[in-house]
Amino acid sequence: MTRLVQLRHGPRRAVALVQEPHLRLINAESIFALSSEAVNAKTFLTALVQKRLTDVLLDYNSVYIGESEWRLLPAIDHPTEPTRCLVSGTGLTHLGSAQNRNAMHDAKESELTDSMKMFKWGVEGGKPAPGKIGIAPEWFYKGNGGILRAHGEPLDVPAYGEDGGEEAEIAGVYLIGPDGQPRRIGMAIGNEFADHKFEKKNYLNLAGSKMRNCSLGPELVIDPEFRSVPGKVAIERGGHEFWSKEIITGENEMCHSLANIEHHHFKFEEHRRPGDLHVHYFGACSLSLGAGIELADGDVMEIAFSGFGRPLRNWLRVARGDKLIVAQPLG
Repeated sequence: MTRLVQLRHGPRRAVALVQEPHLRLINAESIFALSSEAVNAKTFLTALVQKRLTDVLLDYNSVYIGESEWRLLPAIDHPTEPTRCLVSGTGLTHLGSAQNRNAMHDAKESELTDSMKMFKWGVEGGKPAPGKIGIAPEWFYKGNGGILRAHGEPLDVPAYGEDGGEEAEIAGVYLIGPDGQPRRIGMAIGNEFADHKFEKKNYLNLAGSKMRNCSLGPELVIDPEFRSVPGKVAIERGGHEFWSKEIITGENEMCHSLANIEHHHFKFEEHRRPGDLHVHYFGACSLSLGAGIELADGDVMEIAFSGFGRPLRNWLRVARGDKLIVAQPLG
């Protein structure tokens, strides 16, 4: 599989092909530009990558651990207009996610909550026959491209937030072509990250709880295997791992097919604006929240999935001192 990273060195940007233990630089400043060129030239992205390879090699490990002058960027971004990248997600796609959500809202087993109803609908109609439209999954908005963070960067609990918790997922990355056709560039490891305490107070807080930054990367995988993908999520505190869990994702582990998720995202006309990027999280199967873990300032979240390259690591940063925001009348 072709695996790409985005890098910066001061004001300079670059794309590189992962050739462990090296990164081979590609003659391109962003995956967005490279993908746009592939669409316009009506060629495969992998073919264009091979055509643009240079002889310049970087030591991947020094970049990955932050000891190089080169720094990793998110696995995708819009380099000039972050607002033209929509970040969204689908929830209740995995059995574990439904169990976590149900527990979060203290439901009795005898009650069928809205979460469990949606999950049940997904089980019954989330994988339609080819060419057919299935039941719509849960959908949520996270923000624009300005919320994306790279491997090694902090994920922030804002001063107005109540907590921050990891959500280990795979995310799809898409480019809308000049004809309005969505094209999947690839997939990457993602930490969708959310405010679970705020959501737990009331299910209607879900929308606001998702309005947080999130991470993507370090690698973007072109045309990965996505049927059954094992992985691991771990939390470190004080330099030591104190919680971890084996996880699994992919279409075989989900109640919605990839095609159904993509249809229900791109069926909206405003999601097919030429030149836009989309990052869509496919859902988590398990959360440390489900084990009663409450993350603290400085904790490190690590997420790995087989076939998706090196793990994604981010640390939790908690802001203090919430302040009132006042809208000033213009009249």
